[in-house]
Amino acid sequence: MLDKELISFERSILVGIITQKQSEEKLFEYLDELEFLTFTAGGQVIKRFFQRMEKPNPKTFLGTGKMDEISLFIQNNTISTVIFDDELTPSQQKNITKILNCKVLDRTNLILDIFAQRAETSYARTQVELAQCQYLLPRLSGMWTHLERQKGGIGMRGPGETEIETDRRIVRDRIALLKDKIKIIDKQMSVQRSNRGAMVRVALVGYTNVGKSTLMNVISKSEVFVENKLFATLDTTVRKVVIKNLPFLLSDTVGFIRKLPTQLVDSFKSTLDEVREADLLLHIVDISHPDFEEHIASVNQTLMDIKSNGKPTIMVFNKIDNYKHLTIEVDDLITEKTKKHYTLDEWKSTWMNDLGQQNALFISATQKENFEEFRERVYEAVRQIHITRFPYNKFLYPDYKDAVDKE
Repeated sequence: MLDKELISFERSILVGIITQKQSEEKLFEYLDELEFLTFTAGGQVIKRFFQRMEKPNPKTFLGTGKMDEISLFIQNNTISTVIFDDELTPSQQKNITKILNCKVLDRTNLILDIFAQRAETSYARTQVELAQCQYLLPRLSGMWTHLERQKGGIGMRGPGETEIETDRRIVRDRIALLKDKIKIIDKQMSVQRSNRGAMVRVALVGYTNVGKSTLMNVISKSEVFVENKLFATLDTTVRKVVIKNLPFLLSDTVGFIRKLPTQLVDSFKSTLDEVREADLLLHIVDISHPDFEEHIASVNQTLMDIKSNGKPTIMVFNKIDNYKHLTIEVDDLITEKTKKHYTLDEWKSTWMNDLGQQNALFISATQKENFEEFRERVYEAVRQIHITRFPYNKFLYPDYKDAVDKE
């Protein structure tokens, strides 16, 4: 069944480079993620290509010999799409497309395509289209050459720059229209947020595919879309949650990713306002992923970019039921024990010591493992914020008003 399904997938190859700033091990991690992105977008990865370079070739990203090798492989294996792990400049994309004579994408383009597939609401579709237009604008010349004039004669006569300039004007006008539309929706969403009153707001943040939506469903008993693919959820979902008669608002936001396109950060500013306006962040981490510490760093960087770092945060290490690696025992004197050999107990000790026991939790959202501890910790954190906001609430702080009256 799976083989038949893969036949309809676009046959693709992945391309990356090893530099002084990006080791071979790091590149392979990125290419693993890029392959998952390709699968999510509807592609089947046939082969990976990489080259060691001091820096990317400004014209073709890779060297001439490697480009010839890729071109020959494409011809002999019916490859329809080539995906580069790093963002290509407009001129690089134009030159590579000429040489390979097939569809050429970079990581940014691929992520934008996935977002376009996943956008369900009018607002999400508008945000994605704006990001796509901003990405497309400087690349129109190369795309026009590839799509319309590749069979032209000397100098590629034809519609020429006049047509390209017309296209640019159309795209610029579309960008202006989309920005105006987003401003209107932003105002509406701002009014909606203000109408929620003074309730405590809790936002789920984290890398993509770490189980935020699954956790949202368990906590709020809602039916947020869940799938084992990257960016399964794009639209922000807000639910009212009650723990021990204490109500608060819980929002599930779009997942972050390494090398997140700047166009998406800009376009999704309003969606990320749910994070900015949150009183408490639940930073969800997939501890079963070998690169989870780098994922944490990537999320923290994005939070800094949107000026949401420094908020009260609980680190929630999810998927402990999937934690099977890092249990290798080192019993010889030659092998140095590293974090790759940590047990789950050692990770718990490490993170709880680093953050303090009040800020680290280890759970399984699917198996509801340690879930009572999770609910209790979230309740206490929300309660403290609620007490500050409503100091005379006898249910939350029964001794407070009595103490004031006695004084």
